[in-house]
Amino acid sequence: MNHLADITPKITWIFGCMILYWAYCILWGVVGARRARTASDYFLASGKLSPVLFTLAATAVCFSGWTFIGHPGLTYTDGWQYAYASFYALTIPLTGILFLKRQWLLGQRYGFTTPGAMLAYYFRSDLLRVLVVGVALFFSVPYLGLQLRAAGFLFNVLTDGLLGVQFGMWVLASVVLSYVASGGLRTMVWVAVLQVLLLVVGLVAVGLLTLHYVGGWDRFIAGVIALTQDDPVRTPDGYSHYLAIPGAVQWVRDGSRAVGGAWTGTMVLTYLIALMGIQVSPAFSMLALASRRSAFAAQQVWASAFAVGLILMVFTAIQGVGGHFLGADPVFSAAHPDLVNPVMADGLQHRDLLDRPGGRDLLVPQLINLLGTAAPWLMGLLAIAALAAMESTASCYMATAGGMLAYDVFQRFLLPDADDHTLKFVGRMGVAGVVILALLVASASADALALLGGLAVSYGLQMVPALVAVCYWPFLTRQGVTAGLLVGLVTVTLTEAAGLRWFGITAWGRWPLTVHAAAWGLLANFGIAILVSAFTHDDAERKAECHRWLAEHAALPPRKRRWVLPIAVLTVLWLLFAAGPGAVLGNSLFGDPNQPAEWLFGIPSIWAWQMLGWAVGVGILALLAYFLELSTAVRRSGPA
Repeated sequence: MNHLADITPKITWIFGCMILYWAYCILWGVVGARRARTASDYFLASGKLSPVLFTLAATAVCFSGWTFIGHPGLTYTDGWQYAYASFYALTIPLTGILFLKRQWLLGQRYGFTTPGAMLAYYFRSDLLRVLVVGVALFFSVPYLGLQLRAAGFLFNVLTDGLLGVQFGMWVLASVVLSYVASGGLRTMVWVAVLQVLLLVVGLVAVGLLTLHYVGGWDRFIAGVIALTQDDPVRTPDGYSHYLAIPGAVQWVRDGSRAVGGAWTGTMVLTYLIALMGIQVSPAFSMLALASRRSAFAAQQVWASAFAVGLILMVFTAIQGVGGHFLGADPVFSAAHPDLVNPVMADGLQHRDLLDRPGGRDLLVPQLINLLGTAAPWLMGLLAIAALAAMESTASCYMATAGGMLAYDVFQRFLLPDADDHTLKFVGRMGVAGVVILALLVASASADALALLGGLAVSYGLQMVPALVAVCYWPFLTRQGVTAGLLVGLVTVTLTEAAGLRWFGITAWGRWPLTVHAAAWGLLANFGIAILVSAFTHDDAERKAECHRWLAEHAALPPRKRRWVLPIAVLTVLWLLFAAGPGAVLGNSLFGDPNQPAEWLFGIPSIWAWQMLGWAVGVGILALLAYFLELSTAVRRSGPA
C-alpha cells in the first residue's frame, strides 16, 4: 500500500498532463476539420502557412522521439564519439536550404500539390510519381511504428508497468489518428507548435536535472575523468572510446566491428548524410508547398541549427554521460562511490542499465522517473514533452502520406474527376491505413521494426538526385533518375542490417568500411543516374521551361555570384573537418584526452571541437540561407 501511495501522485500527474495535452490536439482536430472545406485546405492548408508556423512545425517534425530518448542513450554507451551525431541539427536543414525554396517556386508556378506531381510533370513520368509515393510509405510506416513503440515503452516505464507497451501504442495511435485524420495538415501544424516548445523545454530540463543529481559541473567533469581513465574500450590511439573518434575510417568488412567503436569520422559523416533524408523526404516537400512564402531560413538556421544544435551539443551530452554517475553503471559505482549519486539504482533494481529491458533507451525515462516523488508535476510535464517529440514527426508523415495517396494514386489513376469531398475521404482512409500498418509492424516484431526503421531515412535520402535534377541540373534524364532511384533503394537495403537478415549477405557486413548504408545508396544512385543520363534523352523543352522559371525568380544578383564557389568549398570543408574524417583532429587538438590537466577549456578536447564546429556551422548555414538567398523570401519577379 505504501508503494501505491508513493506512485499515485506520479501517475495522477502523468494522466492529467496527458489528458490536457491530448485535449489540445483533438481541439485542433475539430478546428481543422471545420476549416478544411476543400481538398487543398485539408492537405496543404490552402498554401497559407505563415513563416512562423512553418518554422515551429518543421522544427518539430525534424526532431523525433529519437532526439529525446535515443540520442542520450547512445551517448551513454559511446560518449562523445557518437555525440558528433548532434550535428544532425545542422545537416538536416542543409538539404532543406538547397531544395525547399526551389520546390516552392515550382509549386507556385505550376500548382503542384505533391512532390510526385512535380517530378511527374518535370520528367513526364508517372512511374516516378508512383516511386515517390512508395518512398513516402517506406519512410512513413516504419518511422511511425518506431515512434509508437517508443511511446508505449515510455509510459510503461513511467507508470511502473501500469500501462502495457501495446496498450500505450494503441492509445497513442488512436489519438494521433483522430486529430490528423480530422483536421489534416493545418491541424498537424498547430499541434506541432506546442510540440516543439515541449521538446525544447524537455531537453533542457532533463539535462539540468541530470546535472543537479550529479552534483554540479565540477563533479560532472570529475566523473568524466574517472569514467574515461577506467574505460576498457580504447581507440587505436589508446584513448577512451568516450573521448575520441576511433579514426578517420577503418577498412574492416563490417563497419560495426571497427576497433574502438563504429563511429569513425567517415561513419559519423555518412550517418549525418543519412539524416539529411528528412528534409528531402516527400513529406517535407509537401510541408514546403503548403507555405505562404519561401522564407524557410529562420527554421533552418536559427530554430534548428542554432537553438536545437546548442541544446543537443550541451544538454543531451550531459544526460548521456551523466547517467554513469547516477547509478546506471554498477561497475563505475563500485569503483568510484565518492563520485556517484545512486538515485537511479532503485529504479533499475540495482542492475546495469544495459541489462534491463529497453537497454540504453531506458536512460531518459529513468531520469524523468527521478521526479516521481520530489516533483510529480514536473515529471508529468517531461513525460508529455517526450511524447510530443514522438508525435510531432509521426503526425506529419501520416498527414502527407494521406495526401499523396489521394492525389498521386487515387485521383491520378482511379478517379481523375474526384471532388473535394471524395479526395478528403480517401486521404483520411490513407492516414488510417498508414497508422494500421505501422501498428501491425510495431506489434508483430520489435526486430522487424528496428530493421525497417534503420532503412527509413536512408530511403528518403535517395530522393536527392531527382531533386538535384529538378532544382539545378537538367542534364539528368527521366531514365537516369528512375534507374538511379531504384538502384539506390536496393543498395541501401543490401548494406544495412536488412541485407544480412533478409538475404544472408555476409560478404561485406553492415556499413562496409565504416560507411553508412545511406551513403552507399546515394553513391550508387548518383552514379547510375549520371551514367544512364549520358546515353538517354527526354523532354528537354519541358525541363528548360522549369529552369527558366527558377532562373527568373531564384537567381543571385551578379555581385553575389562570385561567392557561390568559395562558400560551397567552405561548406564541404566544414563537413569534412567538423564531423567527418578530419574530426580526428578534435581528439587531441585542445588537450590530450588521457591528460585531463591539459584540457584547454576544462572539457575534453573532442567536446570543445564539437562546440567550435557547431558555431562555425551555424555561420555557414546563415551564409547559404541568407547571403546566397537559398532560403529567403522571393523578392524579384524578373531576371537578376
